[in-house]
Amino acid sequence: MIRVWQGDITGLDVCAIVNAANRSLLGGGGVDGAIHRAAGPGLLDECRGLGGCETGSAKITGGHGLKARHVIHAVGPVWQGGGQGEAELLAGCYRTAMDLADAAGCRSVAFPAISTGVYGYPPEDAARVAVATLRDWLDGHEGWEVTLVAFDARTADVLQKALEE
Repeated sequence: MIRVWQGDITGLDVCAIVNAANRSLLGGGGVDGAIHRAAGPGLLDECRGLGGCETGSAKITGGHGLKARHVIHAVGPVWQGGGQGEAELLAGCYRTAMDLADAAGCRSVAFPAISTGVYGYPPEDAARVAVATLRDWLDGHEGWEVTLVAFDARTADVLQKALEE
């Protein structure tokens, strides 16, 4: 099951929340900074030992001060016009995050709108990639609850429209 929810991802009581991280995994702005602040300094300490992460992939840590047991740090692509493999890289974030959640024994995951903030990915395009990739992954995987989290009403509308397509 995939649903859209508007609010603060850091307060969700799910097995794993996905962080729209940068390659260093050492925190940043937007959702990345909010997750690091809410989780506390233990998250940064754990991330320091991961050696960063490549674009289009993800790494998993503990949830530290969050309700979520895990944080999955997914590094989305910077939008460069759509001809640089951005859709494939973005899809890789979602697939890898789901694989990591599955390996950790999770069945509930919350995703932000990866790459749509400062990375400039057009929200409508990113939502279509997210929904298609998640539906493909969930095919054959029973009992999952995936939440697409929107910080604002506009993003919630974009995600809901992609879900209804």
